Amino acid sequence: MRAAVYYGNSNVKIEDVVEPEPGPGQVKVKVHRNGICGTDLHEYYDGPIFISAGDPHPLTGRAMPVVLGHEFSGVITDLGRDVPGLTVGDRVTIEPVYRCGECRPCRSGHYNLCTSIGFHGLMADGGMAEYTVVPVNQVHRLPDAVSLDLGALTEPMAVAYHAATLGEVGDQDSALIYGAGPIGIGLWFALRGLGLTRIDVVEPSPTRRTAIERLGASTLDPTVADVPALIADRTNGNGVDAAFDAAGVAPAVESALACVGERRPLISVAIYDRPLPTPLLNLVLRERRIQGTLCYTSEDYRAVLDLMSKGHYDTKGWVDTVPLSDVIDGGFTELRAGRRMKLLVDPAL
Repeated sequence: MRAAVYYGNSNVKIEDVVEPEPGPGQVKVKVHRNGICGTDLHEYYDGPIFISAGDPHPLTGRAMPVVLGHEFSGVITDLGRDVPGLTVGDRVTIEPVYRCGECRPCRSGHYNLCTSIGFHGLMADGGMAEYTVVPVNQVHRLPDAVSLDLGALTEPMAVAYHAATLGEVGDQDSALIYGAGPIGIGLWFALRGLGLTRIDVVEPSPTRRTAIERLGASTLDPTVADVPALIADRTNGNGVDAAFDAAGVAPAVESALACVGERRPLISVAIYDRPLPTPLLNLVLRERRIQGTLCYTSEDYRAVLDLMSKGHYDTKGWVDTVPLSDVIDGGFTELRAGRRMKLLVDPAL
């Protein structure tokens, strides 16, 4: 079968590899679509970061080269032994987290913080291929109303949903989102799913502002507006109830910390590939806090799939498809240049 195999920095090859077969407790999935994640871009242009170039991962036994891809949907084509509750032909999406089940985070239900965490497509051969094999505990059956294309977005939307819940906001609260890329869009959908109506998205790119405005979002352009001053005026100096950084740049963090109210959080969702100066005095004087967020759990997956089944998510204007054969030039290059927002890889092309 064909697959996108990662060999190191700026070295991904589309090549024929052995088609995998499921072992005990595993299922084989014919991949329908696999999303290109920001993590994939970081690995390609700046890595290896999470992918091991040396010792094999303790949970998967794998190091590079590996097949990329951790955001995907597909159809089950084969089952290993000891796989209850699933059948060949089931339409599924994958929650690509490997966890040990024994460390304190795992025992407390927060396996997204497992001390040995691994990811399908980074520490095991992933979904940027015609077929892949996954453990049964990573499989979520898609509701009938959710298409396979939409199902491939469950993983990034679950990242955003998990972050939104950490903001501890309700339907009477207000929020700011910094960055209108895929995760920023996912945050907007998630917060609306939690009942919020007072949400502004701060984004300097006209293209991204236009895309999220078409979905119904209210936006602020930080290149022309003094966002903290505007928020202070709107809220009588109280600030918003939560801010979310999906931009990952110092001006966004500084602006967000100036906008959140007393004892309220800034949720850091972005991947920070270098240290950022942070005005901690803004935390001290108002008892604000910065909250990290990582991945999701099955509870977040179920919540996203439930919203998807109700027609909550709209992909028009920000999601496109690229063939596997053109994943570098038509995929990675286009995303890095900002000419595309979210791309799903079709492994059949």
